Amino acid sequence: MTTTHTRPAHTAKQEWAGGLTAFAAVMLFLVGVLGIFRGIMAIAEDDIFVTTRQYVFEFDLTGWGWVHLALGAVAVIVSIGLFGTATWARVIGVAIAGLVVIANFLSLPYYPVWSVVMIALSAFVIWALCVVQRDPYRSAESMPDDR
Repeated sequence: MTTTHTRPAHTAKQEWAGGLTAFAAVMLFLVGVLGIFRGIMAIAEDDIFVTTRQYVFEFDLTGWGWVHLALGAVAVIVSIGLFGTATWARVIGVAIAGLVVIANFLSLPYYPVWSVVMIALSAFVIWALCVVQRDPYRSAESMPDDR
């Protein structure tokens, strides 16, 4: 007499992985949209931001605006890929979130509180994308049997 074991369609690990990927997608989308707005503000209106003297990473504020605008646009595109749980989007998402952290650290004196908020959001994105270990929407039939 043989007993067949069927696996449930969604295990707890799959649900967690799916939730974390969705969380990362939403957060990366938010980081991207806010980065786009920050970039537009820096390009259009330089007098919105704080100006500091003698900062080691002092660049033209319009240049920082273009950097944030480009990173924000790429982050929005990658977040759309994350909604489809694409592996390439997870890898590029970690890289883009890391670049957003660096860009916000380097432009910290121009918009300090907002830079810290963006660094924290990007850190959550990196964490959420790194803890997911496999494709969360892989079907139960394609998984190996645990016999």
